Amino acid sequence: MTSKVIFIVVLIAIICGFSVFNTQNGGNNMVLAKGKDTKSLVVYFSRTGQQYSVGNITEGNTAIIGKMIAKETNADIFEIKVVKDEYPTNDYTALTQVAKVEKQQNARPAIVGKVEDFSKYDVIFIGYPNWWADMPMPVYTFLDSYDFTGKTIAPFCTHEGSGLSGTEANFKKHTKAETVANGLAIYGHTAQNSRAEAESKVKTWLKGLGY
Repeated sequence: MTSKVIFIVVLIAIICGFSVFNTQNGGNNMVLAKGKDTKSLVVYFSRTGQQYSVGNITEGNTAIIGKMIAKETNADIFEIKVVKDEYPTNDYTALTQVAKVEKQQNARPAIVGKVEDFSKYDVIFIGYPNWWADMPMPVYTFLDSYDFTGKTIAPFCTHEGSGLSGTEANFKKHTKAETVANGLAIYGHTAQNSRAEAESKVKTWLKGLGY
């Protein structure tokens, strides 16, 4: 072989090897949708009433994003609601204190209802507000209640500056999900007051996941 041919062969080998490595190791941690037969479920915990930066709201920030995701992916929806709702709705500071105590106690508040035939879903989108750099404790109740073996979790959260705060790692710690995708973090005030911008961010994120 000439040196030029050898160089081309080696270059092709390197490119192919990188592609295999990238695929086996999840690449950019993106999840490719599995086609029209993929069953998706959007699960979210969201709060109304007095909320930071947006005032008194009648539809929760996370709920808004969850419904956008469900619309784009043709997913079913399950809202996490607690049996004994003692979260203040007229005082955001008081709400954060209740959330803080629950986090300190590693509480598992009982939740209402259940997902019928959870086993049929391939991709589970799970949304929540960022409370104390973590997921609200009712979300952990949900995680403890189902078998995520072989499933993909795609997290999304609303916040006012804290982003996801590394909560993707908590899904890996608390479930046996096959994959945890790169999450989506959206400002609560964007979800509430700039719906077009929020929808654009949702679509861009979903496109990155293969939808």
